[in-house]
Amino acid sequence: MKQGWEIKKLGEVSEILNGGTPKTNIAEYWDGDIHWITPADLGKLRKPTVDDTPRKITRLGLEKSSAKLFPTSSIILSTRAPIGHLAINEVPMCTNQGCRGIVPSKKLDTWFLYYFLKNNIELLDSLGTGATFKELSTKALAGVSIPLPPIPEQKRIVSILDECFAAIDKAKANAEQNLKNAKELFESYLQGVFENGNYKSLDFGEVCELVGGSQPSKEQFIYVPKEGYIRLIQVRDYRTDKFVTYIPKSLAKRFCDKEDIMIGRYGPPIFGIFKGLEGAYNVALMKAVVNEKLCDRTYFYWFLQNNKIREFVEQSSKRAVGQDGVRKELLEKYPVPVPPIKAQQTIVRQLDALRTETQKLEAVYQKKIADLEELKKSILQKAFLGQLTMNNG
Repeated sequence: MKQGWEIKKLGEVSEILNGGTPKTNIAEYWDGDIHWITPADLGKLRKPTVDDTPRKITRLGLEKSSAKLFPTSSIILSTRAPIGHLAINEVPMCTNQGCRGIVPSKKLDTWFLYYFLKNNIELLDSLGTGATFKELSTKALAGVSIPLPPIPEQKRIVSILDECFAAIDKAKANAEQNLKNAKELFESYLQGVFENGNYKSLDFGEVCELVGGSQPSKEQFIYVPKEGYIRLIQVRDYRTDKFVTYIPKSLAKRFCDKEDIMIGRYGPPIFGIFKGLEGAYNVALMKAVVNEKLCDRTYFYWFLQNNKIREFVEQSSKRAVGQDGVRKELLEKYPVPVPPIKAQQTIVRQLDALRTETQKLEAVYQKKIADLEELKKSILQKAFLGQLTMNNG
């Protein structure tokens, strides 16, 4: 710790106020001119300050609830569901009971406190308690230790952090744009392949048979591997392995391997194109069984991912009532460009090569974005150890 700095409890250098919610069934409490924010609202912010809220309450609603009006330049911190969203309010504001307002004393700069809390989200989360959901109590928050340099030093640190983070955010925005460009490069090329060739067309149903999935009742599901059981592939399994499900092999009727092309049948979003998993597949998936005398399977896989067919499926599958779903009878009449097999294989090689290169580029930019976030954390840690200067910031 730097000489001249103190260590204080947050409750010693700020006032911590609780939130509250007026009764929602009393209209006179709502749609007033007092800003009222929730953890969900905080989580949607894309900047560190807030000057408006989706919902507002009346003066009567404020008086008849446990909500408190936080003065401008307070810190609003979500203390449950989840712990750690935060912002500085630019107008007087109150919150629901999922947030606390921290009003700094004259010894504590608002932005210095903001950056301190930003650097200690994991600590705040670890202090949460509760069986159903974790909540950070006012007492626990007030007991957090904060390094306290003199106000001029706090403002100097904030100035350095502002400058460093502005540069990092600019670099991150550039990397994110480059990442977007890399993805769009492949998508643009993919679109052109299927729009610009003078190839004969066949109906989708001539090129491919769509085979719907099947599943037993949920009473038959288990969630750990077991002899005599097979994995039941669901749409979500192509995104995460958190919900792996198994069913008795004797009840499995539809099967896929890792090379099979699978199509998401229902939405939103509908018409996801997948492959890479092996097992039995459920009713929300269809297997695309390609007539390989007419069409290379990988060529067809790439064709399914072009924007034109996706837009067609989305538009033709909308329903006034119920869940949107792929309408097979319409999709089976959709035109598929079918060049000679050798030409298809050439297109596949070109697409595979370009996809490999763009994935390499995407990995570079994704790493750069992650590295910039780590740099932010490193700079924040230095700031509150008293190690921050313009040279190492």
